[in-house]
Amino acid sequence: MGKKLVIAGTGEFAEIAYEYFTEDSDYEVAAFAVEREYKDKSEFRGLPVVDFETVQEIYPPSGHEIFVAVTYVKLNRARRRLYRLCKSKGYRCASYISSQSFFWKNAEIGENTFIFENNTIQYHVKIGNNVVLWSGNHIGHRTVIDDDVWLTSHDVISGFCKIGKGCFVGVNASIGDHVSIAEDIVIGAGAVAVKDLEQKAGVYMGAPARLAKDRTSYIQFGVEEDEI
Repeated sequence: MGKKLVIAGTGEFAEIAYEYFTEDSDYEVAAFAVEREYKDKSEFRGLPVVDFETVQEIYPPSGHEIFVAVTYVKLNRARRRLYRLCKSKGYRCASYISSQSFFWKNAEIGENTFIFENNTIQYHVKIGNNVVLWSGNHIGHRTVIDDDVWLTSHDVISGFCKIGKGCFVGVNASIGDHVSIAEDIVIGAGAVAVKDLEQKAGVYMGAPARLAKDRTSYIQFGVEEDEI
């Protein structure tokens, strides 16, 4: 029997996380947990769905870990909030690294981080807490990815880069060597960053990446202007 795991969420990402943890890790999923306000079922994938507010009473942290399977809603803020609530309940948050990815032996990874197949994580990379790397990304040597970041697919992050907290990187984006990305930045699909992106909570698009004049991308993420 593997380590016991509770998955927070019952959406598409939660179902994917269930498959990956079940088929490609030493975790055994015991249940799902959803905040009472959003709970619309009592069973999912043949397992119980319990109230997140009281999950620690039924599946205590002493014998279970938890994974927050929430996407980049509100530019990762929803996932960040639930992750922090899990920590306040005393849980260790599980991370997953696909067996089909390349993860160098001295790379580091935080809690509640999910790394899909075909990611390349090179020498001395540091990946923080609550990060998602969807499939097929390249993370170059000594790059640091801070907490609450979402990388989509086929992004190339070169060596000695820094990706700030809460960032979202669109499909097929490229970031050159020694480039730093400020916090809460949205990098559009196909954008190419060859110098530091310094405007916190900026939206950058194009090749080379330039700061957009409006913030409609934030509205698409469900982030209000006063939350930026």
